[in-house]
Amino acid sequence: MVRRPSRVITLTAGAAIVGLALSACGSNSLSTSDSTPKATASESVDAALAAKLPAKIKAAGKIVVGVDTSYPPNEFLGTDGKTAQGWDIDLFNAVAQKFGVTVDWKTSAFDPIILGVTSGKYDMGVSSFSINAEREKQANMVSYYDTGTQWIVPKGNPKHVNIDNACGLNIGVQKGTVQIDDLTARSKKCIAAGKKAINPIVEELQVKVNSDVVSGKADAMAADTPIGLYAVKQTKGAVEALGKSYDSTPYGYVLPKTESAFGDAIVEALKKLDASGDYKKILKTWGVDGGAINNFALNP
Repeated sequence: MVRRPSRVITLTAGAAIVGLALSACGSNSLSTSDSTPKATASESVDAALAAKLPAKIKAAGKIVVGVDTSYPPNEFLGTDGKTAQGWDIDLFNAVAQKFGVTVDWKTSAFDPIILGVTSGKYDMGVSSFSINAEREKQANMVSYYDTGTQWIVPKGNPKHVNIDNACGLNIGVQKGTVQIDDLTARSKKCIAAGKKAINPIVEELQVKVNSDVVSGKADAMAADTPIGLYAVKQTKGAVEALGKSYDSTPYGYVLPKTESAFGDAIVEALKKLDASGDYKKILKTWGVDGGAINNFALNP
């Protein structure tokens, strides 16, 4: 992924230590309140779209989706520790509603989701995946949102981080994201100039990356724009945005290579949600409508 309100993010047992670390940060933590934006679509089932469902999904009456629920506000777990929520969740639930099926959200680490789709473990992956050539070689991707990379630093930027000269600094980033490639390229420039390489602080969960910046373990972090700006709001001044967002790319739903027709049908569902106003309504509810698009496409 460029990518990937106040509520408490309750993590699964395997990530319990992260949840404890976040709650220990007090008022400057990256935890959230119990108040969650609610965005629902008014659309009814579209019979023509429902007829285009793959046989497996039609028989099951649900779409099994792999998702990394550590990426607020896009996708994360609610206070019950098991319910997926976020604007990415709301939007795809609305897409599924057009097909007359439900979504069975399966929490996963981010990195193995595409393999889970190609192996048949999941019908789809919906987890703030930025579309790039490497991913399109493995799977079909349907574009639905546009975002870039945003750097975040502790308030006042005490280490005087410069995005274009972060040589020798500790920069937080989530495993498997396009920000890893970005930091690698920037680090190579540092080395070529005779400077120290960038030291990436790589975490499995984005919420842990956020926590590393608050604690000072990382001098800065690079993440998708909505994730970075959400962290700024959430910490009430403990961190701040550095510079402007860059390298804008679309997010894409991940489908098997064999499901091009289903991908085209999802494009049509998104167009219908846009025409009804539900698409932007969902994004505005979460305050992320700046990345709205209207040129939804399969493998753009």
